[in-house]
Amino acid sequence: MKVKEYLGQAYRLDQRINSDIEELGKLREMSSSIASPCLEERVQTSRNTDAPFVRSLMKIMELEDKINAEIDNLVELKKQIRSVIDEVANTDERMVLRYRYIHNLTWEQIGDELHADRTTVYRWHNSAVNHVTMPENPIKI
Repeated sequence: MKVKEYLGQAYRLDQRINSDIEELGKLREMSSSIASPCLEERVQTSRNTDAPFVRSLMKIMELEDKINAEIDNLVELKKQIRSVIDEVANTDERMVLRYRYIHNLTWEQIGDELHADRTTVYRWHNSAVNHVTMPENPIKI
């Protein structure tokens, strides 16, 4: 795994968590809505006696468990990424990495924070990536 791939995992996992949270909101909304009656004839060998909202609640609980596990992974990953970034000697390079991979800022936002233009931020970033030492057991998402 390359340095940029490793550092970029936190952003992707954060996006996945946000997507799951959005899906959870839709499931909660659907679980509280009234289902329309089914007017067509159904033939089943085994009958499910659970109410529709019970199935929705089960899906909600499963998704909540998944989100909690992903959040735990994100916390551990960011902790490991922070320790890797803290090993970079140059302060400007270290700050670019923190803003980019911990705080998920855009290049323009990083430039504003560090009072530098885009090319300087890119230069610091490229130099910082070359100074990063990958951990022995990097977390892979």
